Amino acid sequence: MPDLHWKSTALDNQMYMDQHNMWSSQRLGQSEYECLGSSKGKNTANDEEIDPADTTNEDKQMVFIESFLQNNRLENLHQVMGYHPRYLEAFVKTQNYLLRDDGPLPFPYRHYIALMAAARHQCVYLVRLHAQEFLLQGGDAQWLRGLEYAPQKLRNLCEVNNILAHRPWLLNKNHIEKLTRGNDTWSLSEMMQALIIIAHFHSLCSFIMGCGLAPEIDQGGCTTRNASSSGDDESEDYSSDSSVGGEMNANVLEEDSLESLMQRMKELTESTHEEEPTQEELLKRFELVENQSSEISVPTKEKTSKKEEVLRFVTNSDFTYNDFAKRAPGLDIPTFRIQDYSWEDHAFSLANRLYSDIGNLLDDRFNIAFNLTYYTMGDIRSVDTSAFRQAIWYYIHCMYGIRHDDYDYAQVNQLLERNLKTYIKTVCCFPERITKKDYEGVMKGFKHSEKVHVNMMITEARMQAELLYALRAVNHYMT
Repeated sequence: MPDLHWKSTALDNQMYMDQHNMWSSQRLGQSEYECLGSSKGKNTANDEEIDPADTTNEDKQMVFIESFLQNNRLENLHQVMGYHPRYLEAFVKTQNYLLRDDGPLPFPYRHYIALMAAARHQCVYLVRLHAQEFLLQGGDAQWLRGLEYAPQKLRNLCEVNNILAHRPWLLNKNHIEKLTRGNDTWSLSEMMQALIIIAHFHSLCSFIMGCGLAPEIDQGGCTTRNASSSGDDESEDYSSDSSVGGEMNANVLEEDSLESLMQRMKELTESTHEEEPTQEELLKRFELVENQSSEISVPTKEKTSKKEEVLRFVTNSDFTYNDFAKRAPGLDIPTFRIQDYSWEDHAFSLANRLYSDIGNLLDDRFNIAFNLTYYTMGDIRSVDTSAFRQAIWYYIHCMYGIRHDDYDYAQVNQLLERNLKTYIKTVCCFPERITKKDYEGVMKGFKHSEKVHVNMMITEARMQAELLYALRAVNHYMT
């Protein structure tokens, strides 16, 4: 990968220093952050630089201008998402609607809920950004001293925030009832907006940390660490199988190649004429993938130490993701079957009913992330990537105990090698533990824009999974 670099860009001669900091580009000197852009380094895809703020691409330019006018900055996040302008446009519309348009929640509450959600994954980028936005919206600075200084109504969200962040299958109608009855209650419309903000920012942590975005330039994005400390954080080897002493063998490296993936996709296409598996066989294949996922180890060490500016917004910090397959048997929590409660047939309409138009905006995001394709993989053209995209989406849902009855989960094992599964699980469930080495070590031969696309799918599939559990709980409470 290239070494880190900064450059300056302008938007109508008003933009300050370049902010598109990500792992895939380099800054002068040493720092803990990198940016998507230059592809001069070794072992990197032959990628073009990310478009600057004064891009000649009209679609990107219009979205960049809207982002700048809304935020008085072109956020690092939006510039990296600019690889995929259709998705960026849908994302910006949804986030603006959640945080800036008419809605049941006061504006300071929205940003405080956002930083509560971001704090679950120690996402300094979002905590700093929305602490600033909270103050700009007239929020009480005392609340930023910690949760104990916030109103009880907001503190009542902590349990739901924790559950949705790490084990959404534990959420039930009793949690909803506690929020809507008694003192400091939430209306159903307020709660719907709060739940969507929580899920939105949990999943956004996955994108930001999976892509290695730096804080904004006015929020510590220029600070550097010395070379030795940077090395310490990334010195610990992390492979797809920690049981072999952290060493990745040649077979794993070979499976991770683009050529190997193309061959497996070809074999899958050729096997479509075989007899379709029975429902019993499909269930067995789902359970196999679910159990295999629970056996995949992720890094045990966060890439950064926990900071007080984040911990003050966290309760029960030891509560983290635990594999659905290893859930306590006494809880009697069955697999979530999409045929019983789906986004399209159930959650979509409930979201729109309680928070007008939000279902439409979310639906656009989900569909764009799921269906977006340029028919390329690396330098290979005219590629049908649908099976690969489906495998990623449904694998993430599987990790959260969600089963699509009509999908053959054997395709997950055929298309996603173990190293990629580990990356997906880490970004999705433990984004605070992802490192630059992890980003570099998967999807060999993919362009940076394609890795960003994978992170987009992780983000949206995770958000949809959280919302399915949350909205099902709301539905059970209402009926």
